[in-house]
Amino acid sequence: MLSKDQMAQTIARELRDGMYVNLGIGIPTLVANYIPGGMQVVLQSENGLLGMGPFPQPGHEDADLINAGKQTITTVAGSSFFDSATSFGMIRSGKVDLTVLGAMEVADNGDIANWKIPGKMVKGMGGAMDLVASAKNIIVVMQHVNKAGQSKLLPACTLPITGKACVKKVVTEFGVFSITAQGFLLEEIAPGVSVETVQNATLGRLSISPTLSQLHL
Repeated sequence: MLSKDQMAQTIARELRDGMYVNLGIGIPTLVANYIPGGMQVVLQSENGLLGMGPFPQPGHEDADLINAGKQTITTVAGSSFFDSATSFGMIRSGKVDLTVLGAMEVADNGDIANWKIPGKMVKGMGGAMDLVASAKNIIVVMQHVNKAGQSKLLPACTLPITGKACVKKVVTEFGVFSITAQGFLLEEIAPGVSVETVQNATLGRLSISPTLSQLHL
């Protein structure tokens, strides 16, 4: 199965030169460490920053430089800082080319639930609602099953919906799935994982690509 860093590396293959990209809390933030050399990608954070770099080396953290998940970050040449109103103006006006989010659940029609578990304390929705409504492309990276071993790729979300029919692709420890009219399409599978394993762990509609390949990083 893929590690969290390998999942982030897989997402990094989706990046293209000149993109403006927002990375959500959790595994998505690791993508910043795997931007291909020589590629100009501008990372946007909804707390008011354009131009994030990789995570700082231990001992070199600056507590004043954080992302939306309150993790310490680095900046790159040309970085700029602004208020959250300006940041959300960028998001809502469609300036973000790609959003990478974590999720609690994804439905096989592209619905996403990633901001609230009823009855549990949460920090709030953050920028999730705006991002799923405004981004040109949304990719989810998450664990395939929850801590109880239950599938997070479902026929319909059971948790409060963040956005409807907005997710284009899902990356889990088992592989890469596109969202199609027929549900989840397994296009690449992680080394050591069988198709049967994926099928048993997926409750939503699932089809296997006729060109299914093993994922190589």
